Amino acid sequence: MIQAHINKQLHGANGDFALDASLHIAEGEFVALFGASGVGKTTLLRCLAGLESPEQGKLVVSGETWLDSTARINLPPQQRRVGYMFQDYALFPNMTVRGNLEFALRKGADYKRVNELLELMALGELQHRKPDSLSGGQKQRVALARALASEPRLLLLDEPFSALDTEMRSRLHDEILRLQKHFGITTVIVSHDVSEVCKLTSRVMMMEAGRIV
Repeated sequence: MIQAHINKQLHGANGDFALDASLHIAEGEFVALFGASGVGKTTLLRCLAGLESPEQGKLVVSGETWLDSTARINLPPQQRRVGYMFQDYALFPNMTVRGNLEFALRKGADYKRVNELLELMALGELQHRKPDSLSGGQKQRVALARALASEPRLLLLDEPFSALDTEMRSRLHDEILRLQKHFGITTVIVSHDVSEVCKLTSRVMMMEAGRIV
């Protein structure tokens, strides 16, 4: 179970507003944050990951407190067991596909995890190539595999398919559904694509001006 409340002041195109959102997500659930651009979806995701800090907030994941502003607890991203898939892939250009996945492993983790992901994502033939030699769809698969490499308790996807064509997007939807069920990871996706959230998620949280409405 994930329980969170995040409060943070934001500066939008139409002026300042407050991100003031509460989340209750069941273990293994796949949910969406849905809404127009600029309503606070990505900021909420980044606060869950520890990439941004709210003015006030609390985040408890499977009984472990990751954030509690009152108690001055704010675990850094590397201690939060989060897999984060960025909109722009954010792969390390100087590393091979295998190197990107190995970099994401938790300290002391078994390298079998990388081999498993390379097989599951059909990336074995690409493992010694660098990102600049990959197609957009291939980079997306590597980014997803890297997000899963750390054995996260929480998988966060920030509009991960927005740059892909319709056919490739549909194929990757099927891929991520299969992997999410395979690993049973609690997953939150940010999207403003109606068909995407209807296909992927069991529940949609509509956001407007920093609030889940």
